Amino acid sequence: MHIVVVGGGVVGVTTARELIRRGHQVTVLERHPVAGNETSKGNAAQRSYGVVYPWADPSMVFKALPWLLRQDGPLKLGLPPSVAALRFMFSTLRYAWSPGLFGLNKRAMLRLGVFSREWFLAIEQEHGLAFDGEHKGLLHLASSPQAMDDYRQLYRLLNEMGIAASLLTQQQVREAEPGMTGDGPLYGAIRYDTDGTGDCHLFSQALAGVCEQLGARFRYGVEVEALLADPQRVNAVQLRNPDGRSDILEADAFVVSAGCWSPGLVRPLGLNLPIYPVKGYSITVPLRDLEKAPVSTVHDDNFKVVSTRLGNRLRATGFVELVDFNRDIPDARIATIRKSVQSRFPGCADLDAAETWTGFRPMTPDGPAIIGRGPRDNLFLNTGHGTFGWTLSAGSAAVIAQVIEGEEPVVPLDAFRPGRFAE
Repeated sequence: MHIVVVGGGVVGVTTARELIRRGHQVTVLERHPVAGNETSKGNAAQRSYGVVYPWADPSMVFKALPWLLRQDGPLKLGLPPSVAALRFMFSTLRYAWSPGLFGLNKRAMLRLGVFSREWFLAIEQEHGLAFDGEHKGLLHLASSPQAMDDYRQLYRLLNEMGIAASLLTQQQVREAEPGMTGDGPLYGAIRYDTDGTGDCHLFSQALAGVCEQLGARFRYGVEVEALLADPQRVNAVQLRNPDGRSDILEADAFVVSAGCWSPGLVRPLGLNLPIYPVKGYSITVPLRDLEKAPVSTVHDDNFKVVSTRLGNRLRATGFVELVDFNRDIPDARIATIRKSVQSRFPGCADLDAAETWTGFRPMTPDGPAIIGRGPRDNLFLNTGHGTFGWTLSAGSAAVIAQVIEGEEPVVPLDAFRPGRFAE
């Protein structure tokens, strides 16, 4: 069967690899000149299988307003806010207050996270990709006694689900991360023992190369303008090539993995996907002193900044900003990220040599990604992973391939069903 995958980010590339592994002919359509060049390019570099959770969290509602008022707070809203931003905020609040929904969605996402880790290990073992990948765990710091109390409750859930985690004292945190000599507040941490790291951009490009060697075709620099469909099936995609020439590509089945650009493709077919582009920022810097750098990934809950070791580099990422598709990089955002790194790992990196980046996480208002069959018999969706696209890509690729072939997915997909927003 010839299957077209729309989108060459990490989700689209892992989907292509799984479909090829199952014997299908695959064409990947990507508007950028290389794979993994949008949201996958400068993300937090953490594969946080045990951390995944819905943003529609009732406890977060009371924290959001103080964050908005803090100059260096992690949540920002463009002024005046757009209609799309307000709609996303109010939809998230509605889902946050839906009784029991947060717990159900969190468990569903954790199950997919555990499954995704298994598939990542299989991919790495089979292909030996070079992307600064590790599985040395992830630390969430507690900057207050209340944060440590919250982690104790979370630890019970993780233990119940069989996800390896540990509660660390302040001294144990220092032992696990000896380079963390800064004066930032610290009351302990929760450690996700088997979580991983890695450069998603390098991984996407390396895996795309493997897929091409296995027979997949990648068409870069093409814009997918429309899905051409009748009431039962999608028959083709309408493309615009780099030279401006229009083109029609027919196939047997189609998978939409286009992140924030997915809603525009399926809306004409009657499916509304309320995916919003939540903006984030990162810096990538060369390490100056390896002994002073993080061992793996450290989440600083004081600034809500994640610092990740990538070989001889450091990636630090932060902020949740609702400004639609504005790609500006304000100096104040980068200054806050730098401040977090300096407060935890002083002297570890050459912060003056920072490569800055901003990108858009394709967020759904309730939290889970959108995985399953679309509004036509041969149309499938694997998109809307938000901040967890890197983490969940390998697992969601495996389950969407199972759906395409009519198998029962290994991970239940009720929380991820594409039509849930119309219910």
